[in-house]
Amino acid sequence: MGADELYLGIDVGGNHVKMGFVDKQGNISDFISHSTAEWRATNDFTQKLIETIAFRLINHKNVIKVGIGLPGTINKERTTPIEIPSIPELNGVNLKKRLSDAMPERTFFIENDANAAALGEFHYANVPLPNDFMFITLGTGIGSAVIMEKELFIGGSGNAMELGHIVSRNHQRLEQNIGKQGLLNLAAHRLETYKGNTVIPRDQPISATKMVVAAEAGDEFCKQVFFEVGQILGEGLVAAIRILDIGYIIIGGGLSASFDFIMPGILQELHYYLTPYYLDKLFIKRAVLGNDAGLLGAASLCNQDLKTF
Repeated sequence: MGADELYLGIDVGGNHVKMGFVDKQGNISDFISHSTAEWRATNDFTQKLIETIAFRLINHKNVIKVGIGLPGTINKERTTPIEIPSIPELNGVNLKKRLSDAMPERTFFIENDANAAALGEFHYANVPLPNDFMFITLGTGIGSAVIMEKELFIGGSGNAMELGHIVSRNHQRLEQNIGKQGLLNLAAHRLETYKGNTVIPRDQPISATKMVVAAEAGDEFCKQVFFEVGQILGEGLVAAIRILDIGYIIIGGGLSASFDFIMPGILQELHYYLTPYYLDKLFIKRAVLGNDAGLLGAASLCNQDLKTF
């Protein structure tokens, strides 16, 4: 790989499609973010993606590899999205073929977005990480991935570690309980019976960002909500840790800004349900790359040198 070689990384999300060119050191240039809703409104999300990629590459003719992270399940061959809940128009589309047919001079790599984010953290965070770790993304949904013996663990048919879709409280999936909308629903429900003082208005929509800021300022109500979110996530992590026997956990995604406030709830559940065998090797940290992890991870899919670790 040449020192000046660039890859195009694309992080497709339920709210935004982020694109940026990434070099060997993980520096991002020519970054742009598009509205997912606006692309869906064209009634041909795939074509909009193809056209935008082609346009972005006009001034980067030296870029021949493109990595794409998608928010859902993908076939084992990594050619076709199976279930993308936030963009169902992609379901069943042989995306790799559509892209390759449109741009035969380029090579495309497709991966689940949480898997891509885990790879981004592994390759570009510039901090030592163990050979085995679990990566959790907290955002619109709950994503998860595992690096096991330095390799991405994808399971029998290619879609392991869908932690956000395990059964959780209230007969709901985990991400329904503590994804962004789940968090807001929980806060609104708890606010109905909360008798103390809080800066969160009772007559206006609740904002996740405002809740984090309020918790940092000591707002007891927000701290209690985040503690409960941590408990719910902790219950899911107990299952994952027991099944995978991995105790090193990295938490990223937009809602990881609440890390300090969800940690007490997480630890309460882990210490209640796990034995010393698991607790002695337990380590939980916040992701370093933040919202860039998905884009950097998508770009790292293109780099064969990185993929060999």
